[in-house]
Amino acid sequence: MEIRKGVIKGFDAGSYTATVQVAGSLSVWLEGVPVSGAIPSGEMVAGRTCAVLFFDPSNPKDGVVLGVWG
Repeated sequence: MEIRKGVIKGFDAGSYTATVQVAGSLSVWLEGVPVSGAIPSGEMVAGRTCAVLFFDPSNPKDGVVLGVWG
């Protein structure tokens, strides 16, 4: 497992997933990253910093947004 810092670029409340730009990756955005149900949808604002837990670092879709701040 690996926890990485990122920036929220978009949020889909219907599927409760986010588009995230992982820190250090200027051109790659991960789409469809699941978001923890403990995070209210109103907190998922583009531009906020987030923490993403990757269960399998070689598969960026196998993770979850754990928290947001900033």
